Amino acid sequence: MEVQLYVYDLSKGLARQISRNFLGTQIDAVYHTSLVFGGIEYFFGAGVQTCYPGSTHHGRPMEIISMGQTQLGLEVILEYLDSLKIIYTAESYDLFLHNCNNFSNDFAMFLVGKGIPSHITSLPQTVLNTPFGQMLKPQLDQAMRGITQTPAPPSSIRQPTTSSNGTTAKHPNYVNSNGAKEPTSRAGMVHNVTRLRELNQLLDSAKSSCAVIFFTSATCPPCKLCYPAYEELAVEAGSKAVLIKVDLSQAHEIGSTYQVRATPTFMTFLNGDKMDEWSGANPGKLLGNIRLLIQMAHPPHPHTSLRLPKLQQPHCKPVTYAKVPPLDKMIAKLGASGNASQVSELKHFIATRTSSEAASAPLPQLPEISTFVIESLQTLPSTSLFPLIDLLRLAFVDPRVSGYFAEDDKELVVPSILSRVNILGDDCPYTVRIVTLQFACNLFTSPLFPPQLLGRSSYTDSLIQLVTSSLLDEEHPAVRVSAASLAFNIAAFNHAQRLEQKDQNTLPESAQVELLASILEATGKEGSSKETVKGLVFALGLLAYGCDVGGEVKDVLGALGAKDIVQGRMGLMAGEEALVKEVLQVVV
Repeated sequence: MEVQLYVYDLSKGLARQISRNFLGTQIDAVYHTSLVFGGIEYFFGAGVQTCYPGSTHHGRPMEIISMGQTQLGLEVILEYLDSLKIIYTAESYDLFLHNCNNFSNDFAMFLVGKGIPSHITSLPQTVLNTPFGQMLKPQLDQAMRGITQTPAPPSSIRQPTTSSNGTTAKHPNYVNSNGAKEPTSRAGMVHNVTRLRELNQLLDSAKSSCAVIFFTSATCPPCKLCYPAYEELAVEAGSKAVLIKVDLSQAHEIGSTYQVRATPTFMTFLNGDKMDEWSGANPGKLLGNIRLLIQMAHPPHPHTSLRLPKLQQPHCKPVTYAKVPPLDKMIAKLGASGNASQVSELKHFIATRTSSEAASAPLPQLPEISTFVIESLQTLPSTSLFPLIDLLRLAFVDPRVSGYFAEDDKELVVPSILSRVNILGDDCPYTVRIVTLQFACNLFTSPLFPPQLLGRSSYTDSLIQLVTSSLLDEEHPAVRVSAASLAFNIAAFNHAQRLEQKDQNTLPESAQVELLASILEATGKEGSSKETVKGLVFALGLLAYGCDVGGEVKDVLGALGAKDIVQGRMGLMAGEEALVKEVLQVVV
């Protein structure tokens, strides 16, 4: 998918004519930019907005620049756009410090791995470097707000479309022109079938679940009484059941095969076997029978019947580490590598972000930083890894940075860091291990990273190895605290996925078992840190809640005596009795 940069001149040519006499320097245009891809224009003004390309009140662009191709899917792009929305709000707009060009630059960095032309992003500073620019800054900012922050007219708003099948659809996190999320329906559908082969294929797809066939006819008025209830059931069931409708006036082969003699007739199937059959237009009976069928096919987990307020809600706020040490002192430990331009960019980004709001910190050149980190990992001694990883820890607090590396990490920076530290094993310096754990915690600041971390073996194996080995560090309590925080982040995301997708877990069961065994061992050994024990017990409960009744996680809980281990640490859980009570209910 091609990404284009639309460049507008807000002055309509006036800047080119009067700038030299007015400011003492030549300015060709007052730039406004937006990104266009997939038939949609994305820009920042009154929040993050979308419209048909070229349909804003700015008119036609003065220039269209090809930024390259993006291979990212629409859902991933819109997920990242959510992280930009937090920073690019209508209230945060500033003509000189936080404008549409900063947004285009950050978004382009994620989409194609490079920013927009520097003569555009540097224009505000060029103006401020002049005496008149500094003096007129407030007046210029106020005067331009009516132009830059006018919302896109409703008639020009364009919604994203999926490209895989050509159908139009709203993403669940779609951002409209007012910067608000719009919900989307994930409802099931009724399959209208006329051919026996198609019917058999649908029934085969439900062999591990359930299916219903509604035999109807175009000449059957009573059948129509059941149509609304049947559609309602399809929406309610979603992916839990396959609901089929067969019009016998068009599907003679199906009617002959199933020997249906009256309409409406309903047949239900459970795990591939026929379960029931009845006739008659009774919507109430239809609703009751199908709901019972779905419940039999998907019995609720025993934990759902318990009262567990802490474990029955998602925990979406990860533990992160954002404390900033003296940057100059830390960078000095890099030696000659500390003089690299990429280090200076990271330092400026972190310092700007720390001293003011994130809105004032434009992204550094992340592709160049990726290359620099990979080269440094190969050349720096283990004792010098600490400042490098700590700089990244601080940068990854910003979801724009973590989101970029989640989807555009061509250099595999994150796996390389985890692998280098894991290879060091027991020889890994204390400072390197603890900052790597904190760096890994900050990966969870973007919603794009957890699925990568827990769903790809190149990430998962290294991450689990890091946390399990660190949990058993007997010499450094601070390492165990950070490892417990990382274990909590992993368990919390996995738990949230389990709640949202029912039986689907992002983290493979083998990894859950390995993590769980380490948590139990570390909890049993921890004798001093209340913070560590709380994090471990909470992570234990999140992993145990909703786990497969006959799965390996449940077996490990019993085999390693999870209940006894938790009860044995009650002395370190003062004030957390409610949490302990819930955890004890799900580990037995």
